[in-house]
Amino acid sequence: MPRYLTMVRIDEKNAPAEGPGPELMERMGALIEEMTKAGVLLDTAGLTPSSEGTRVTWSGGELSYTDGPFTESKEVVGGYAILQAKDKAEVLEWTKRFLQVHEEHWTVTSEVREIAEG
Repeated sequence: MPRYLTMVRIDEKNAPAEGPGPELMERMGALIEEMTKAGVLLDTAGLTPSSEGTRVTWSGGELSYTDGPFTESKEVVGGYAILQAKDKAEVLEWTKRFLQVHEEHWTVTSEVREIAEG
């Protein structure tokens, strides 16, 4: 079965300062448990803010390092999930459910990409 990487993108400037509330965490926990029991969820985690990150770039034969926050980025990857499913349609259905556990004041985008095997 193919594996997929779902990158959860958020706008750090407009995300709630207090982060996810307890109700959201409860709904998310229930969905994660369901996905795990279904054998679809292989791994998932949130990421620290971009202000704590570093970008490493290789260009013109040289490395450069840029410490966050990355002001030129509107959206940053705030978390990820690795899913294994029969096809992309199934992964998109799980992704839809993940996005819908968030309250209306959240703006969250998930980019779904199949992991190249081989």
